[in-house]
Amino acid sequence: MSGFTAKDVQKLRQLTGVGMLDAKRALEHNDGDMDKSVTWLREQGLASTAKRADREASEGAVAIGQTDDAVSIVQLRSETDFVAKSDQFVAFVGELADLVAAKGVDAVAERADELDSMKITLKENISLGRVVRIETPAGGAVDSYLHLQAGRGVNAVAVAVAGGTKELAHDIAAHIAFARPLYINRDDVPEAEVAAERATVEKIALNEGKPEASLPKVVEGRMNGWYKERVLVDQPFVKDEKQTIGKLLGDATVTEFAQVVVGD
Repeated sequence: MSGFTAKDVQKLRQLTGVGMLDAKRALEHNDGDMDKSVTWLREQGLASTAKRADREASEGAVAIGQTDDAVSIVQLRSETDFVAKSDQFVAFVGELADLVAAKGVDAVAERADELDSMKITLKENISLGRVVRIETPAGGAVDSYLHLQAGRGVNAVAVAVAGGTKELAHDIAAHIAFARPLYINRDDVPEAEVAAERATVEKIALNEGKPEASLPKVVEGRMNGWYKERVLVDQPFVKDEKQTIGKLLGDATVTEFAQVVVGD
């Protein structure tokens, strides 16, 4: 097995769901390059979607803090869910979130000594993860959504809406928690990412034997589906799938959002 290892084969199988022989063939065809192998398998119709290769299992908790001026998210990491669900851990991440909402992201430094003490008392490697603060836009609102599991926050979303209400911001935050968009508008998606996906779906359509005359329509339809997976305003609203988030917003606009999920 030249250019790649058995672990590479296993990783590619986990990313794409293909069998061992197909994974080996893809790696051989692409000189062991993992990303190219994932794309190649998709082009052959063997892998329908590419999962993220950078996911790592980790524990911890997320919390939200909010004032009239801002909403914050703080993530605290731990080694085990036993520690992450403890009262001390949950209370501390909540206090950090309130501090950040009131004073800014740098305020977490004020509690650094307590974080170090927790490592000793809980006998575990505990670290600060993402720290986010989103300010209320002029003439708009901010709000949040927090999904709880076993008494701790595991999925936190903060949203700022210009020209909209707090209730609208909350609805969109709840939607984001489950739909997990990556961008607000299509224009936010990097051009290189769009070009790469368009090239991939074109090859898939060709390999499926689609008539050349119908290729543009087929590719456009699949690109629209791809955008719906990652662009907020294109997504059907989870509470009413007959309308998109774009229609729900009307004249309002989402200026910023953040999502922090335990395990991502």
